[in-house]
Amino acid sequence: MTAGLRDEDVIEVAAGVHLVHGSDTNWVIVKDGDAATLIDSGYPGDRDAVLASLARLGVAPEAVRAVLITHAHGDHIGAAEHLRTAYGTDILMHEEEVPHARREFLHQVTLGKILARAWRPGVLPWAVGAVRSGGLGAVPVAGPRAFPVAGALDLPGRPVPVHTPGHTRGHCAYHLPEHGVLVSGDALVTGHPTSRRSGPQLLPGMFHADRARTLASLAALETVSAGTLLAGHGPVHRGDIGEAVARAREHAGA
Repeated sequence: MTAGLRDEDVIEVAAGVHLVHGSDTNWVIVKDGDAATLIDSGYPGDRDAVLASLARLGVAPEAVRAVLITHAHGDHIGAAEHLRTAYGTDILMHEEEVPHARREFLHQVTLGKILARAWRPGVLPWAVGAVRSGGLGAVPVAGPRAFPVAGALDLPGRPVPVHTPGHTRGHCAYHLPEHGVLVSGDALVTGHPTSRRSGPQLLPGMFHADRARTLASLAALETVSAGTLLAGHGPVHRGDIGEAVARAREHAGA
């Protein structure tokens, strides 16, 4: 075990595609030879684990071609600025998420909303864990960039951004067509410490900037051709993405 990582925390789901479980949040490493694409980067407290997960797969930090951000919440951009400043790594995201990553504004659950729901099962333990992982710290990305082209990106895995606004304004999932994988970020998750459900679902309402828009954005995912779902929170899910979306809608009462 290295930097808090257990062997079972690094899971190869397809050739060169690995899901890594961090502190109640996930990131994905897509490896092609010595190079890689990193999708999301955990909490600030996950930085050493992010670097350790790359090392475990034989990827030097300077060989990460880019960090693709699903959205700029603190539990997804925790190591991004370190990679940018230390190794010159490009930090890429949807154009509407760029000002969020700079912290020109913050669309994230407030302490007040958390405290108001602290009586609910799982909320208080999750909040304590988030604080311990650096969730209250300021983690802006000083030099975020919008995607340079539309469609597939010239990066390991040839990821295709799928704009799924609602959780945040510029939230994006990433389709890896060559691998049959969808990286859904927080647009569609498979579990969370504050949820009693398992399997495909939306996060509880307090986490979304616009829950109705989050629900509507599921339409952008349901036709994606993939048999593996890698969410920002929760375990690997195998199965048709359309069926996963239908299950999430059913749980959401839609």
